[in-house]
Amino acid sequence: MIIDQIRKAAVNEEIDYLFLTSFLKNYSNPRDKITHLLKTKALIRIKKGLYIFGERYAKKPFITETLANLIYGPSYISLEYALAFYGMIPERVEVITSVTNKRDKTFETPAGFFTYRYLNAKKYPVGITQIIIDDTHPVLFATPEKALVDKIVLESPGLKLNHEQDVAKYLYEDLRLYPDKVHNLDLKKMRQIALTYSNANVFSLVDFFEKEKL
Repeated sequence: MIIDQIRKAAVNEEIDYLFLTSFLKNYSNPRDKITHLLKTKALIRIKKGLYIFGERYAKKPFITETLANLIYGPSYISLEYALAFYGMIPERVEVITSVTNKRDKTFETPAGFFTYRYLNAKKYPVGITQIIIDDTHPVLFATPEKALVDKIVLESPGLKLNHEQDVAKYLYEDLRLYPDKVHNLDLKKMRQIALTYSNANVFSLVDFFEKEKL
C-alpha cells in the first residue's frame, strides 16, 4: 500500500504536500489519492499542504512546536507559550503563541489552536534562537528575553512602565514571573532587543534590570 511506503520514508510525523506527491507521481490524480488517505484517516490534514499521520500509522507523537513554525511563516514561538516553555510562568499554556512578520492570524486545527501576532520586519529577526526538540526537530523560538519583550510590546496595550515599582508589579504580579528565572535573563541580549524595538516600556525594563544587576 502506498501509505506504507510513505510511512516508511517519513522520518517525522509531520509531512507536506511535496513529500506526498513524490510518492504519488505515478497516479493520474494525486489529489484524489490524498483525499482518500484523509477520508480513511491514514493522514490528518493540519492545514492545506501540511499533514500528520493518523493514529494507525503514527509512530510517535507529533511535535506541536514544529507545526507552529510550519503552519504560518515565517514565524517563531514567543509570548505566553515561550514563557511557559522556559519555565518562567506557573501557568500551562495550551495555545501555541507565535510571532510573525505577516498579519495576525489564528488557526484551529486537529492538533490544537495556533495564534500569530504581527511584528514589523525590522524588529522581527533580533533575539530568535533554534531549539532542538525530540532530538530531530529544530524549532524557531524567541529567546526568553525576546519572549518577555514581545509580551510587553504586542499584548499589553495601555501598559505604562514609568517607575521601578510599575515594572516590578508587572513582572511579578501581572505576569507572575518566577524571580529566579528573571534574574537569569541576559542583560546584554535585553539591551540589544531594546535598541531594536525602541519602545519606552522596554527601555524601562532594561533600566530596572540594570539596577537589579542581572
